Amino acid sequence: MRLTRAGEYAIRCVLYLATNRDRKVIGRKEIAEAMDIPAQFLGKVAQNLARAGIIAIRQGAHGGYELISRPEDLSLLTVVEAIDGEIFLNDCVHRPESCDRSALCAVHRIWDKARTQLRGTLDGISLASLAACESKQPGKRSE
Repeated sequence: MRLTRAGEYAIRCVLYLATNRDRKVIGRKEIAEAMDIPAQFLGKVAQNLARAGIIAIRQGAHGGYELISRPEDLSLLTVVEAIDGEIFLNDCVHRPESCDRSALCAVHRIWDKARTQLRGTLDGISLASLAACESKQPGKRSE
């Protein structure tokens, strides 16, 4: 499993919103510049985040993105899977019927265990905890 560029940008976007949660709506351009995300790409990523119920897209002169999920309730797994889909390390874990050996294969069980552990790790990390770490970083710009 490899995190896509879209998944990475989604994490950056949501992290910026969580770090600046005292502000209700933040413009796309500001997020793109602060988090080094191409603005056009951010627009596409934001649409997927909005469909997943993580952010809202506000139109108009003072529009932008609003985090609608509480950072305490939002896991890194939720953000990643909103963009990249459910994490599977191997096709045989995702679709056991695709492999005639799934029921017998010792490696299949390892892929399944690794998938479970990875998903558990990502699910155990909230955006609130990441935002807290982010705000403590030396050299952080004050927005």
